[in-house]
Amino acid sequence: MKYVYPLCVMLACCGAGFCQRVAVVPKAPPEPTTATGSSTLDVMVTDKAGHPIPGLQQQDFTLLDDRHPTAIENFKAYQDTNPEEDSTSILILIDDVNNDFNIVSNERGQIDSYLRRNHGQLPAPVSIAYLTERGFDLVVPPSTDGNLVASVLDQRQGELRDIDRSAGFYGFSEMMQMSIDAFTKMLRYESRVPGRKLVIWISKGWRLFDSPNVVFTDQQERAFFNLVVELSTGLRQARVVLYAVDPYGLEDAGGFRTFLWQDFLKPVRSPEQAQPGSFALQVFAVHSGGKVLTSSNDIAGEIAQCAQDASAWYRFAFSPARSEKPDTWHDLQVKVDKPKMIVRTSNGYYAQP
Repeated sequence: MKYVYPLCVMLACCGAGFCQRVAVVPKAPPEPTTATGSSTLDVMVTDKAGHPIPGLQQQDFTLLDDRHPTAIENFKAYQDTNPEEDSTSILILIDDVNNDFNIVSNERGQIDSYLRRNHGQLPAPVSIAYLTERGFDLVVPPSTDGNLVASVLDQRQGELRDIDRSAGFYGFSEMMQMSIDAFTKMLRYESRVPGRKLVIWISKGWRLFDSPNVVFTDQQERAFFNLVVELSTGLRQARVVLYAVDPYGLEDAGGFRTFLWQDFLKPVRSPEQAQPGSFALQVFAVHSGGKVLTSSNDIAGEIAQCAQDASAWYRFAFSPARSEKPDTWHDLQVKVDKPKMIVRTSNGYYAQP
């Protein structure tokens, strides 16, 4: 079943816009490596309730690259953030483009509640950014003082204004382009920040499932594929774990938008498999090793649930494979030799010659 994409309906009618812009995205560079030729992999291990499990050893893990056992290199276990070794930071991103004004106002209050918990003591440095009509806008620099972050956010909110959204297909396309541009700028920003990053994007996601069925041209499929490769590679290079938190909560519980993205979770291995749903916010969250949280009015609690991933985690390296042709997908799977444990990490990479 093929779903609906308003921006592509517009493209089919007028032959211009979003897909033409992403068609010129450059090819992904070779997988970033360490001085020893290895690539970093950040791994979360939790119980079924989502609580991080510390204390595991290298021998407890098995890494599979395209189902083949692969050597684990430079294993390191972390419990609580230690800036002297490898830091974890948190970015909370408020989406003022894809969410309604009342929803954004409510989530601001919920974020304030989270920041002031535990007398303002945060588990890791937290920064705040907005997605506005101006794009990705960092409004509060990182700090472990939640009260300070909340105070700065309160002062900056008066400077923000809502986007004047266009109507119909053109409005959807404009919002979609702003979202992807902000995604790219967020990755560019985080690539300059050392260590591992947890990005909590508070949004219902971009509107990918709202139009009649359409047929894509080869050029459009190639554009979608290039975009998936670039964003997926960018997440890995920047060591970003992405979390998609739906601020509509119970208002949107059971709505088709809260689950249709699950139809696009399979890795995109070729342009023929690429669709706009392949670069949904929720899809990238799962593929990065993060979470998708929906159907709850407790946004502060959901932020805390994401942030607890900063308390215990594992980092190791592996030697990525080379391929005969560019952008060859490789599945990654990490297994733990312990019962009742859930592992979350990047689900794969695009190998290069």
